[in-house]
Amino acid sequence: MANLGFIGLGVMGGRLAKRLLDAGHKVTGYNRTKSKADWLLKAGMKWGENPRQVAETTDITLSMVTNTKAVLAITGGPDGVIAGLSPGKIYIDMSTVSPATSRQLAAQVTEKGAHMLDSPVSGSVETLEAGKLSLMVAGDETIFEKVKPILLDIGPKATYVGDNGLAVTMKIATNLSLAVQMLAFCEGVLLAEKSGIERETAVEVLTHSVIASPMVNYRGPFVLGTPEEAWFNVNMMQKDMNLALELGQQLNVPLPTTAVTNEFLTAARGMGLEEEDFAIIFEVLASMSGVNK
Repeated sequence: MANLGFIGLGVMGGRLAKRLLDAGHKVTGYNRTKSKADWLLKAGMKWGENPRQVAETTDITLSMVTNTKAVLAITGGPDGVIAGLSPGKIYIDMSTVSPATSRQLAAQVTEKGAHMLDSPVSGSVETLEAGKLSLMVAGDETIFEKVKPILLDIGPKATYVGDNGLAVTMKIATNLSLAVQMLAFCEGVLLAEKSGIERETAVEVLTHSVIASPMVNYRGPFVLGTPEEAWFNVNMMQKDMNLALELGQQLNVPLPTTAVTNEFLTAARGMGLEEEDFAIIFEVLASMSGVNK
């Protein structure tokens, strides 16, 4: 079993760390708010006082934080991950951040004689707890093969996609479809509801139809009532949509449905709903349609 570190123990990161603990690995964790990690400490996780200490005392350090600013905060400075790396150590960032930033971090890690992989995940809390999460991984393929058994303790599918930065690129390309699909689903529900069909009935039909992707199946029912704890809130989703639009402009790839859907996320923020799961865009469209959520 491996000696692992995990930095960023939020909704997804905490559950990923727990899966690694359950698989028998030794895990040392760090989170900006320690109280959020209490349940993991009770489950056997050790505590690191800062990201540097986590990296210094483990062989492989994983991280999952909210955005590019957050990953720079945990990796840089005297108490950051990079300061704690030494030759042969491995750093795996699972955050969805700017691909350019990810490549810059990989270069800094290499200067320390260590190795970096970017390895974001695809799936929700429900997917993770069902053991169906998938991972995309970029960096040195030899290092990927070395850590692959550990990644497979997180989810059953880990796909190597190429050089550093390409896994986060793949994640951005994946995530843009989540909000777009959700908006289309909301349109269908509201069209049916204003025609006289019960919302619950419309949801049941759509989630058992040909449009029922895994995302629609687990998030579609949120239009009947969003969860108390957002799986992926509006701010997080808009961060990914903006990363996609930025890449699209750089690569001359038009992203029209991404751009339109992004405006509904902006509207949700304008309505004070930024901390809600991004499925709350149903409420935005419902309000525009004259329908009470």
